[in-house]
Amino acid sequence: MENAVRQPSLLNKPHPSQWTGRGQNFAAAWNYAGSEGSRTHVESVDEIMLLVQDAAIRISGNGKAADAPARSICILPAGQWDVSLEPKATCVVLTSLREGMTANAVNESAYSPRDARITPVGTPYKVLRAGSEIRVFSIDSVSASKDKPRLKMLQTATMSINWVEYEGPRDREALSPHSHKSFEQGSLALAGDFTHHLRVEWGENANLWQEDKHAVLNSPSLLVVPVQLIHTTEGVGEGRHLLIDIFSPPRADFIAKGWVANSGDYEA
Repeated sequence: MENAVRQPSLLNKPHPSQWTGRGQNFAAAWNYAGSEGSRTHVESVDEIMLLVQDAAIRISGNGKAADAPARSICILPAGQWDVSLEPKATCVVLTSLREGMTANAVNESAYSPRDARITPVGTPYKVLRAGSEIRVFSIDSVSASKDKPRLKMLQTATMSINWVEYEGPRDREALSPHSHKSFEQGSLALAGDFTHHLRVEWGENANLWQEDKHAVLNSPSLLVVPVQLIHTTEGVGEGRHLLIDIFSPPRADFIAKGWVANSGDYEA
């Protein structure tokens, strides 16, 4: 099937202060405040996740307000919000995209037509606690599971992420090539340089086989891995590496294994 070798989206945007990339079911909007600070408007029919990096932000809307420090993750109820970024602040806005929604993304054309193999966002998880509140998590206070000590995982009602952070290059003898049959994976690089290793699995039709690809991307950048494409990502070079894996709907398998730190706030 031709869709089985759909090409990955590779967005490498190290300089602009604002850009958006998307998968079929999610959008990632990168915002950098510069030396004077900035303000951005956020709107979604589902819960919103904000990734706060280098400096604090202030969130206001729906009669509520909250301050989020650097190195935090915020979950906002559905609706409209204003986000004020302090100077040098970086904030990434993650939202789910339902069928028919657009994101004005750099790679918008890659999702016409849609890939029928991808499971849609579907019914949101039920929020059990503080669903009408702005929830702020310090990433340094989020615990990784014993099974996946390199990954810190959080979810909203319609998406989940893995926060993967480490110093220095990744061990080349301990990579993790794998593929997904019914969902895409967004790999959002926020610090460091990465090589994304990509392999098309051989099928019966040899005319569809492709050479391996080794895409070198710096930060910030977004790789969207199509279904059925074998992939693994290697942080290269010295210094800090931060990669965010994005999934929508949430990874039910990770939730069932108890790996998602705030899964107790939700019910499928």
